[in-house]
Amino acid sequence: MMIVKVHIAERRKIVSICDANLIGKKFEDKNLQLDVSGFFYNGQALTEKEILKAVADANSLNIVGKESINFSLKNNLIDESNIITIKKIPHAISILR
Repeated sequence: MMIVKVHIAERRKIVSICDANLIGKKFEDKNLQLDVSGFFYNGQALTEKEILKAVADANSLNIVGKESINFSLKNNLIDESNIITIKKIPHAISILR
């Protein structure tokens, strides 16, 4: 299940998409840290169609987890070269506009 949260800040729309089982966890690997905080990621479980609607006018995306990354790749929301992995957890940020 993927969880989506929409943030509006300074007239910019940031959408976070995260695998539900990762919310609230922290991952560290060498000098990299990924904090999947509930504040930033804990939103609503949405269908793939609903997620595509939510990201349609987004300025940027923040994506964490295998399911969320695979969905984003399948729908051309991110490029594979933008994915980093921290403790086997894939993460990507995409600036859309």
